[in-house]
Amino acid sequence: MNIAVYDMSGKQVGSYEIDPAEIAPRVSKQLLHDAVVMYQANQRQGTQKTKTRGEVAGSTRKLYKQKGTGRARQGSIRTPLRPGGGIVFGPKPRTYSLSLNRKERRLALRTALMSRLADITVVKAFGDTLQAPKTKEITAALQRLDIAPATRVLLVMDGASETLKLSVRNLERVKLIAADQLNVFDLLNAQKLVLNEGALAKIQEVYS
Repeated sequence: MNIAVYDMSGKQVGSYEIDPAEIAPRVSKQLLHDAVVMYQANQRQGTQKTKTRGEVAGSTRKLYKQKGTGRARQGSIRTPLRPGGGIVFGPKPRTYSLSLNRKERRLALRTALMSRLADITVVKAFGDTLQAPKTKEITAALQRLDIAPATRVLLVMDGASETLKLSVRNLERVKLIAADQLNVFDLLNAQKLVLNEGALAKIQEVYS
C-alpha cells in the first residue's frame, strides 16, 4: 500500500510504501475489544463515595421513647430509612484498572494501525512553519488536505512544538498525541489520522 506525503499547502511531494502484513500478521477483533475496554477502564477515577449511617452527621440519641407514642419505633436519626440518613451498599472508592500483557498490547496497536492505513495522511513538517499559535491556520491546512471541519482528526506528531500544541488546543474534534504514546482507542475513534514524517518513522521504529 502506498501512503501519499503532502506538504502544508496540500500538494503531494512523495509517498511511502507499506506492507500491511508486516505491521500485523493477523487480525483479532477480540484483542482490539479488550484493548479498548482496558483504555476506557483505566480512564475511570474510581473516587465515588457515599456515607454509611456511621459516617453521616447526626446524634446517637434515641428520637423518642420506645412505647406509648403510637408511632413506629425509631432509634437513630442517621438510619437509612430517614431523609439525610446513611446509604446502604453505596459506591466506595475503588480501582477499575485492567491490564493486558506486553505482547497483546503491541499486537492490538499494530492491528489498529493496520486497519487505519487507508485513513492516514502524512504531512511533511506539519506545523513547523507556525511563528505563533494560530488555530485558523491549522484548520485551513486540514481543509487543504480534504479533511472536513466536522471530521474527528488524530494528529500524531514526533516532537510537536508548543506553538502547535496551543494552536490545536481549541479544536474540539482534533486531538494531538505523541507518536510513542499511541493507544488503540484514539486510533479507532478518529476518522482521519494526520502524521508528520518523524511520527511515521517513530511508529515504524517503536511498533515494528
